[in-house]
Amino acid sequence: MPFFLILIINFVIIAAVFAGLWLWSRQTKDPSFVDAFWGFGMVIVALTTFILAGDGWLERKLVLAGLTIAWGMRLGLHLFHRWGREGPDRRYTALIRRLQERRGWDYDMATGLAVFGLQAVLLFLVCLPVQLGQINAVPVGFGIVALFGFALAVFGIAYESIADWQLSTFRENPASKGKVMDQGLWAWSRHPNYFGEICTWWGIWLIAAETALGFWSFIGPAFLTFTLLRWSGVPLLEKGMKSSRPGYGEYAARTSAIFPWPPRRAKADRVDPLDDEDDTTEYDSAV
Repeated sequence: MPFFLILIINFVIIAAVFAGLWLWSRQTKDPSFVDAFWGFGMVIVALTTFILAGDGWLERKLVLAGLTIAWGMRLGLHLFHRWGREGPDRRYTALIRRLQERRGWDYDMATGLAVFGLQAVLLFLVCLPVQLGQINAVPVGFGIVALFGFALAVFGIAYESIADWQLSTFRENPASKGKVMDQGLWAWSRHPNYFGEICTWWGIWLIAAETALGFWSFIGPAFLTFTLLRWSGVPLLEKGMKSSRPGYGEYAARTSAIFPWPPRRAKADRVDPLDDEDDTTEYDSAV
């Protein structure tokens, strides 16, 4: 089957799934569960490609599909459980209200276009590596690039899982109410789960990149990285957190945003003889 036909079929399937989810949200008036189906949707894409790409090398297909399924199912179940426990996500509530007030959209249009429709397109783009990487039959065998990619993807899944577990444990502790999570992996990164996700998808791309079509799927992890760093990840999640959560400003000042790095020390704790003239800027924006 031609690769473009596989992509078209996958896109139609994802569009149909997210259209159904949109219809469900019209009943619940809460689109927050869409985050859980971000992972589940990629599982669907991995499986449909595995079935449709009959000419691809079986072992590479198994590895790509297996990593995607492991990542997607874990994330989907984690987020679905969190949605059931915590209820509507205020980020979506604010987004819908803003679209209603500024553009005059009703609930159906706001969620259909800006939530479910947009996420369906983004999902399709991000998981290009698991689609294009399964199609080519050659080369047969894994090279050093694919082996490194496999190790990076496994590391990313494990890292993200640990970060989510640490945060869930922290939130479930009554003594943590109103406090900032700055322990474990979260001491070296404000969003270690995002770092794990980035590692996972660049690792999957490296496996796919050993094929002619798979190499061009770098747009998927590149777009994911941009999204988490500059669009709907860190910027959207942290908007207003410094003013609404005591201590978050200090935490953000000493802690890298996504990529793990040892925490910075407060300036008062440092002795820097070269820094006695300019005391206007303490920390750069960490990434």
